[in-house]
Amino acid sequence: MEARAVSKYVRISAFKARQVIHLVRGKPAGEALAMVQLIPRKAARLVAETLRSAIANAESSEKAGVNAKDLRVKEAVVGEGPTMRRFRPKARGMAGRVRKRSSHITIVVTDGKE
Repeated sequence: MEARAVSKYVRISAFKARQVIHLVRGKPAGEALAMVQLIPRKAARLVAETLRSAIANAESSEKAGVNAKDLRVKEAVVGEGPTMRRFRPKARGMAGRVRKRSSHITIVVTDGKE
């Protein structure tokens, strides 16, 4: 049984979020959540939120009997979202582009009983 959670339009660059996601992929869900809660990064907080949502989705699905201890992170992906473009004043009347990137975080957990 699989359950997924998606956080869309998260205001962090996909590159920064992927650094945290690589640590979570393939681990048991409880261990991954404990690991992410100890990482002092903004991306870790956002990944933890999505992981908790995926675990809750698995526990509350119509197929009862799924325990959080049995879950494993099957898939963890960070894709790029839309980029907001802003401008910052520069010298001699020019303007420099500022890209405010966003991303979509997808986490799939499974109990391995398919």
